[in-house]
Amino acid sequence: MTRSRAQDPNVCGVTAAVAVIDGKWKTLVLWLLEDRPYRPGELRRQVPGLTEKVLTQTLREMEDDGLVQREVHEVRPLKTVYSLTAFGRELCEALEPVSAWGYRRLEKLAQVQQAS
Repeated sequence: MTRSRAQDPNVCGVTAAVAVIDGKWKTLVLWLLEDRPYRPGELRRQVPGLTEKVLTQTLREMEDDGLVQREVHEVRPLKTVYSLTAFGRELCEALEPVSAWGYRRLEKLAQVQQAS
């Protein structure tokens, strides 16, 4: 899905929402930032396989979409911290039922595998 679909007023709301969270890492980053603000290095250590380049791109897209805010503290060395905006928290709340459905699906799949 292209990022432009997130801003297209002629798509359904679900498509616009999914376009904002589309990608391998965004939902995981949202989930982590729900608990507390993180520095980029902390986020990278929490997500094995996530490169610095991809994390930076992901955070920039999320910032452009109004989900996260970036704070730079003028200390040496510079300290950058990312946290959820109110809009990002609203998205997390909207995703809670989807998450619950996903866990139920995983339980169902596990039961099917056990029965096999």
